[in-house]
Amino acid sequence: MLDAIRWDTDLIRRYDLAGPRYTSYPTAVQFNSQVGTFDLFHALRDSRKAQRPLSLYVHVPFCANICYYCACNKVITKDRGRAQPYLQRLEQEIQLIACHLDPAQKVEQLHFGGGTPTFLSHDELRQLMAHLRKHFNLLDDDSGDYGIEIDPREADWSTMGLLRELGFNRVSIGLQDLDPAVQRAVNRLQSLEETRAVIDAARTLQFRSINIDLIYGLPRQTPENFAHTVDEVIRLQPDRLSVFNYAHLPERFMPQRRINSNELPTPAQKLEMLQRTIEQLISAGYRYIGMDHFALPDDELAIAQEESTLQRNFQGYTTHGHCDLIGLGVSAISQIGDLYCQNSSDLSEYQNVLAAMQLATSRGLLCNADDRLRRAVIQQLICNFSLEFADIEQAFNIDFQGYFGDLWPQLQDMAKDGLIKLDRDRITILPAGRLLARSVCMVFDAYLEQHSRQRFSRVI
Repeated sequence: MLDAIRWDTDLIRRYDLAGPRYTSYPTAVQFNSQVGTFDLFHALRDSRKAQRPLSLYVHVPFCANICYYCACNKVITKDRGRAQPYLQRLEQEIQLIACHLDPAQKVEQLHFGGGTPTFLSHDELRQLMAHLRKHFNLLDDDSGDYGIEIDPREADWSTMGLLRELGFNRVSIGLQDLDPAVQRAVNRLQSLEETRAVIDAARTLQFRSINIDLIYGLPRQTPENFAHTVDEVIRLQPDRLSVFNYAHLPERFMPQRRINSNELPTPAQKLEMLQRTIEQLISAGYRYIGMDHFALPDDELAIAQEESTLQRNFQGYTTHGHCDLIGLGVSAISQIGDLYCQNSSDLSEYQNVLAAMQLATSRGLLCNADDRLRRAVIQQLICNFSLEFADIEQAFNIDFQGYFGDLWPQLQDMAKDGLIKLDRDRITILPAGRLLARSVCMVFDAYLEQHSRQRFSRVI
């Protein structure tokens, strides 16, 4: 079974290092200011010529309340009027991008993230979706994967009805933890009833998929109270679950400075939380997809993994990795062919640049031949837990063992430790190593030693 996991505490302690999450390779840490709008226009032209399908990501940065654990790009404000100037600039960006693409290029995937997308009023959501439909080829037959992140405190039945009417058919719900003491410690008071109401609405309105986000390692969490949260979530029967490891990096993320580090669980407690969570979810019928993600067996991600077609990009695990990803909004990242580019992460700068009818591209990277090769290797390992050397050799015209000869001692050590099986023609990540797939991918990362590991979260 692909979802088989064997818990090995000694192996986890040995390989639980800080490293990238590999939503891209090279990672965003490698982005530089040498990439600009000219490169983006060139990539869009290539996309148009190739008639590649599209995936759109729209970033809405506003939140009414701050969650202390959050590391997202967001603006905390009670002033709902701040959304309208932002939408004006976002609509300009949509228009500037779309004119370089072909109207025939279908948008297979759409995702609104944040922030809190439902910070926008109903009229503003209608306005934004109408503008997207005017300039992009959004599907009208409900066959696309059109998702939105939901804070249950910012949504009700009427909001869910509006989202379904606008074409959304997937929702991702932030929950994190149900224990009131934990919620107070991170400034996110959210009842089970609020969450259940949004899920009931989504099911009644025939949303196709429901995802719930949880975080372990938050202040005042214990293995016992987090197990209770997981039990309650299982009763809600989401199609997918994301169970993230909280990375406490107060030197990088200012809101985290409000968290009392003395209230954080110990590393041993965090490991126990993860182990118990995996046991609970597997017992309830969920499959381990990888990188903190679980899904029911009939979910598209689970099916894609069984068929070795699962992919990974800036939106996480996906079945739409063949699409060009267009990021819209402040801090949004695009992946178009071999180009990665990111908009300015500063809201004022983003709005001012677009006010001058210029795109807000601030940094990025154009992949070279070695990047493309290593990206393919890492993609296979992190999505399918295996890699056939012949596939890489055929695609890139190399001898695998010759090209990566200097890495072989590390791989052999991992094989001796029981993390992987290393054969003449393939690498297989074993059940005891599947929680540590990032560590295997890190062996193939040519950039990793150039940067401090403190920039990354730990594997577990």
